Amino acid sequence: MPLEIEVEPLTRDNFKPFGQVIEANERARTITINDGYATRYHDLAEIDVSASAGRPLINIFRGRPRPLPITIHMMERHPLGTQAFIPLHQEPFIVVAAPAGADVGINELSAFMTNGRQGVNYARGVWHFPLLVLGNDEQDFLVVDRGGEGDNCDEHYFDSGRHGVLKL
Repeated sequence: MPLEIEVEPLTRDNFKPFGQVIEANERARTITINDGYATRYHDLAEIDVSASAGRPLINIFRGRPRPLPITIHMMERHPLGTQAFIPLHQEPFIVVAAPAGADVGINELSAFMTNGRQGVNYARGVWHFPLLVLGNDEQDFLVVDRGGEGDNCDEHYFDSGRHGVLKL
């Protein structure tokens, strides 16, 4: 029987064990720039890509909705750097994460619903499920990732019969 995983609203506090929420809101440090015609929401995530002479990558990922119910059958992590997902559409998406470590168990999973204007930056080594978009349409995300030498993606597949199902 699959484990039901409750999806809770994404906040800075409940996501803190996994990284940072990227959000232009009243809690962010702001700087007025461009002669007062723009506001800079400053230093929203701790980008860490320097391991093994890494370099920052800027990518666009285009995610497609998965069939319901959403089954969590695997997790991945990036041991050499952080990975940030910033939505380019104002549509909610789901984040599933588990603490960094050598392995991940199905009972360690936490799931969060974004409000459509929030992004996330997974800390180095944090386990997470791949991109989960909702609705019927594709969604684009600006992704800040690590490039360079070394294997920066570990995948863990749960044993057959051991998986989670998101409770939406």
